Amino acid sequence: MACGSVNLPPGFRFSPTDEELVLHFLYSKASLPCHPNIIPDLDLSLLDPWELNGKALSSGNQHYFFTKAKENRSTENGFWKEIGVIEPIVSASEKVGIKKYLVFNLGEAPQGTETSWVMQEYHIAYSENTRGRRKADQYRSKWVLCKAYEKKSCESQQGYSDEDDTGTEVSWLDEFYMSLDDDLEEVISLPN
Repeated sequence: MACGSVNLPPGFRFSPTDEELVLHFLYSKASLPCHPNIIPDLDLSLLDPWELNGKALSSGNQHYFFTKAKENRSTENGFWKEIGVIEPIVSASEKVGIKKYLVFNLGEAPQGTETSWVMQEYHIAYSENTRGRRKADQYRSKWVLCKAYEKKSCESQQGYSDEDDTGTEVSWLDEFYMSLDDDLEEVISLPN
């Protein structure tokens, strides 16, 4: 896909595993010049994370896109900072890739204010087999696949607030019925 974004029809979600992202999408991107793909290429330096919706492949609050591997991941308003967490991606007991975690910071590097935006950056693993194979993998490493999303705080994910010390969550339907009960009590207590 050269440009534009893909909107999935209602009821469909793009929810691949880490292994699928590397083997089916990143390997295809790196090795086939004209690969059929629904994930767009974006220049990470031109977009802040809140601008990804409508440009990247979005599924829920997750935004998928390819970009060139870079050391400098700065944008106009901030930068992506690696947090030092790197996970191997394994398929059939063979390491096929790695996943790096980054957090978006507002301001200029190295100082900045951490935001709730997180990005997982997928890389193809280097092969130590042969010299020719190593060169092929170096070519593949020019591309990375990214999954960016805004992390929700524990409070908002669980539906609790600081004022609610009972740990009880009330649904909107329960709140609606409680307000109807209050209204009904007022109507009943009104003098004729």
